Amino acid sequence: MIRIYILVCLLSLAITDVSASASYTYDLKRLASYGYRQERAAIVVVPNEQRLYVIKKHKVIRSYPISTSKYGLGNLEGSFKTPTGMHRIKQKIGMKAKKNEILRARKRSGIIARINRTKNASGLDILTSRIMWLEGLELHHNNGARKDSYNRYIYLHGTDQEGRIGEPSSDGCVRLKNKDAIELFSIVREGTLVDILPIPYYNH
Repeated sequence: MIRIYILVCLLSLAITDVSASASYTYDLKRLASYGYRQERAAIVVVPNEQRLYVIKKHKVIRSYPISTSKYGLGNLEGSFKTPTGMHRIKQKIGMKAKKNEILRARKRSGIIARINRTKNASGLDILTSRIMWLEGLELHHNNGARKDSYNRYIYLHGTDQEGRIGEPSSDGCVRLKNKDAIELFSIVREGTLVDILPIPYYNH
């Protein structure tokens, strides 16, 4: 079980994994150093939990299960790994798309995907419902030659593989269930900060 709470006086997000008796603290000053304003939402992606947290006014206002890359974490072009570090949502795509609608080349197709709710991989990586395209903000880490999240087409997005949400199964992006992708899309804006944490993450 994961317990989430905000220590306002320390400006930190404390997360405790009770089942593993492990804990770590996410310092909100990291977001502040990139211009975070507490009245706006920010996102923290925690790959070792396969979970995404939305923070606003020093509170966790939403928490969603996700899937990061089945190849692990990494920023190199061609690795198919999920990049780490600070990002921002550069572009929101699919505002008028229907739930489960397939987005091809970041455009509506008019086709509703068949959602796989089993653990069996279909071999497909279909983008559905909503896309939030990420831009890296850390030069030479996730922004720049061969390590550029935007040029790698790293998204937060809905998926047809909902049965595998909660385990690493993507080809680099951060997958969400379609209802969660739609809700998240409605909360965030272009420019929203997204911090994808490395594994393990400790900041005591």
